[in-house]
Amino acid sequence: YYTLFVENGRIINTPDSMMMDGLREIARVHGGMFRLTPNQNLMIADIAPSARRAVLKLMQRHGLDKLNRGSGLRLNSMACVALPTCGLAMAESERYLPHLITKLDGILEAHGLAGDPITIRMTGCPNGCARPYIAEIGLTGRVAGRYNLFLGGGFHGERLNKMYLENVDENEIIAVLDKVLGHYARDRYAGEHFGDFAIRAGYVAEVKEGRHFND
Repeated sequence: YYTLFVENGRIINTPDSMMMDGLREIARVHGGMFRLTPNQNLMIADIAPSARRAVLKLMQRHGLDKLNRGSGLRLNSMACVALPTCGLAMAESERYLPHLITKLDGILEAHGLAGDPITIRMTGCPNGCARPYIAEIGLTGRVAGRYNLFLGGGFHGERLNKMYLENVDENEIIAVLDKVLGHYARDRYAGEHFGDFAIRAGYVAEVKEGRHFND
């Protein structure tokens, strides 16, 4: 078994990874299954021992072996398609989140958090097709370039988050997360996830029942 990180679920060829070509070639030698995960990733499942070497070589040839090397934030990110695909979208999501994460990666590196898993999810409207309301960091589009920011979801999706700021732009998002992530790096407990810390530190209240989400 091998699970590939597929950023925002989009299987395409890029200069860094010829993912679509690579998966096509793997399908020709792989007698098992391809499974889609609930987090938009893809699992090459039931690889026969006799095919393992061939699959690995094809992954290396097409750059698929490099896909899982992102920061803990990027590897736990999700976005809906939003603009221009979805007629309900009010802001960018799939096309924008990777660029925002690149900027946040610098902040994570500065605070020593680059390898720490933190869930972040973005949607182009409040409908929440990428499940932003259970992410440790959630962003939902309001208008072009502006989002509602949510904090405090459970890392494993077991708890709703809560709105922390409304209708903020990129500069505000980065400034706020720089502050909160820095606080997290300094004062977290051993093994404490970011969403749990955001509640313990008082940034947002814990949502214990869905009916209190908007309180």
